[in-house]
Amino acid sequence: MKKELHIFFTCLMFYTRIPCPKNIDHNPEYLNKATRYFPFIGWIVGSISFLTFYLFSFFLSTEIAVIFAIIASILTTGAFHEDGFADVCDGFGGGWTKEKILIIMKDSAIGAYGAIGLVLLFLLKFKLLSEGILLFTTDNSHLLIFLLFISAHSLSRLAAISIIFTHEYSRDDASSKSKPIANNHSWKEVFGAFFFGLIPLLELAFFQYKILFAIIPVFLTRYFLARYFQKWIDGYTGDCLGATQQVCEVIYYLSILFLWKFI
Repeated sequence: MKKELHIFFTCLMFYTRIPCPKNIDHNPEYLNKATRYFPFIGWIVGSISFLTFYLFSFFLSTEIAVIFAIIASILTTGAFHEDGFADVCDGFGGGWTKEKILIIMKDSAIGAYGAIGLVLLFLLKFKLLSEGILLFTTDNSHLLIFLLFISAHSLSRLAAISIIFTHEYSRDDASSKSKPIANNHSWKEVFGAFFFGLIPLLELAFFQYKILFAIIPVFLTRYFLARYFQKWIDGYTGDCLGATQQVCEVIYYLSILFLWKFI
């Protein structure tokens, strides 16, 4: 149990800005095993985001409360995944070879593709999440909205982290921050990731069965992104995982609106 707690706090420290015990560091062995808890981080981030939305919704409109909820999730993760999304937009938008793409993604400066990508990403996330929340108007609306938040964050993280189970890490630079999570994984990492990634979705599907179908477009998106990364850079990087998480989160919200309209 003590070792599992150490692994969990390693995951929490790596993927969020939440304070952790002083004895926790970026030990490569624990970082590799921490992938099993990555979707569980979605539970935490989603809960903080929902709590922010819930508090602000008492005296502000739904749309403004959603903006604060998005801000809360960004502050919690330190824009970890949004930064990866922007780097991927810049790298694949401005690079035409594997080497050039990787160099651009490594650059800390944000370019036009990244800036435009983030603006569109946040606009989509804001509008889709706002409309998605309005769909849940039953007596259990707060519970359903809470499950919507954590299922979006956990499922999108599962889609992202599952890429490391099926593809190779692209960079040869061993000093890369995300290199330790790219090592071999045991069944514990795979099982843990899928368990924590799917539980919130299944709970939400208990109230709204149509939600289950949202997993299809999310993992189709994951499949095509992974194939795109493989084609251009022979694998993935940490930025690619961050971009996958962000895109799959948006696809999840979009899928819910689509399901409610046509099913």
